[in-house]
Amino acid sequence: MKREVDFLVIGSGIAGLSYALKVAEHGKVLVVSKTGVSETATWYAQGGIAAVMYNPDNYEKHIADTMKAGNYLNDENIVRITITESTERVKELIDWGTQFDMEASGRYSLAREGGHSEFRVLHHQDNTGAEIQRALVERVCNHPNIEVLENHFTLDIITQHHLGKIVRSSHNDIQCFGAYILDPNTGLIETVLAKTTLLATGGAGNVYQTTTNPTIATGDGIAMVYRAKGIVDNMEFIQFHPTSLYNPGQKPSFLITEALRGAGAVLKDSKEREFMQKYDSRGSLAPRDIVARAIDNEMKLSGSDHVYLDARSIREHEIMNHFPTIYAKCLSLGINITKEMIPVVPAAHYICGGVKTDEHGRTSIHNLYASGEVASTGLHGANRLASNSLLESIVFSHRAGLHAIENISRIDFNNEIPDWNAEGTVLNEEMILITQSRKELQSIMSNYVGIVRSDIRLKRAFDRLKIISEETEELYDRSVVSIDICELRNMIKVAHLIIKFASQRRESIGLHYSINYPAK
Repeated sequence: MKREVDFLVIGSGIAGLSYALKVAEHGKVLVVSKTGVSETATWYAQGGIAAVMYNPDNYEKHIADTMKAGNYLNDENIVRITITESTERVKELIDWGTQFDMEASGRYSLAREGGHSEFRVLHHQDNTGAEIQRALVERVCNHPNIEVLENHFTLDIITQHHLGKIVRSSHNDIQCFGAYILDPNTGLIETVLAKTTLLATGGAGNVYQTTTNPTIATGDGIAMVYRAKGIVDNMEFIQFHPTSLYNPGQKPSFLITEALRGAGAVLKDSKEREFMQKYDSRGSLAPRDIVARAIDNEMKLSGSDHVYLDARSIREHEIMNHFPTIYAKCLSLGINITKEMIPVVPAAHYICGGVKTDEHGRTSIHNLYASGEVASTGLHGANRLASNSLLESIVFSHRAGLHAIENISRIDFNNEIPDWNAEGTVLNEEMILITQSRKELQSIMSNYVGIVRSDIRLKRAFDRLKIISEETEELYDRSVVSIDICELRNMIKVAHLIIKFASQRRESIGLHYSINYPAK
């Protein structure tokens, strides 16, 4: 079963939907969503989107903050592109119907988060991502050239490998011709031929036990590109958000936005003592890597499962107006944040690396673009500055869209592509094997490849993961394809890459901290 589209979009967050809107006037667009069209990491983004809007802020300040947060491992050209295009891209989101909070004066209300020298974060209360997602979904679903396939899983991008052709060692030889898409309700696998494909599959937080990511964030796009011999980069830099709500058993972990600290909340230990000044002069507004390591250290020193975020100094009406979701969530657990401290713990939040792209969102595979968390643009360096991720998505989806539109007329469909080969597979009833392997994987990554690492921990993680990988590949080869087995394979591949890149970096910098290589 085959279908042909001009533009294939895999993922339905801000990166995928903004790109779809860009290209929809120039051909047929198919958006593939792993679950419902709104169940994305974008939807869960509380804090906001960083952009230069008013004086005294300016592009140079935002550029400097981004470079400093990334420990100067950022690509400065990419940083400049992203920041100098920020204002126009945010205005476009507004034109598409996004409603950011405004002051009585008519100016946009701007927040300040850790690592930012100015107030520059646009927000919609404490559910900014959901508001952006709402506006984009509404516009996409009403566009006649865009079709959305909800609850469909992308098994693989299609390259020469599926034609049985040998690709030389050079990455320049590989082309993308579309993707194989599974409908889990029918078990049918559709061959979607596309002139261009955008990967917007999000992150990989679920390789860890505790994450703020939705359950769909299993590194699918990164794994697909790596299997196709595309280039990935900077996989060692995993950002742990310092403040997720301590509520064991909840998945995903509920995020306590950094904007709460920007509004005056401070981190404290169980005896109500502030501790961040011991680690950084910026205190609770230090960049996320510093704050997460500080909390991790405080927990180890005290033996506690969490620390506290004290928001009691923030006026009650500000809590109600700006952070109603957090207030309601905590109150549902018996915590009144206007009177009590919030128990918090770091959680895997964002991967700064991924599929390597250039200034046009192009990957090393021809006719394949990537945008959003799946991409490694060079913007973040060793650590992402808060609220730069939504900005990165719209900037590079815009640029990828322009490049794809310019080149679409020169690309033809490849009609040699075979349908998915399921010969020799049988229905797998050993779901317990997949579930257990997934739990083992998450335990390995959380215990050995987390906030603080060491050579021996990484070696142990590599050895343990190798066993799980071999068992899973054997199971995959003889099983009818399913989302569960495919997600597990993808998570194992991504975990392997994190360990590999972490083992190769012989220094402590940004989000990669090893006790064997103390920070300079």
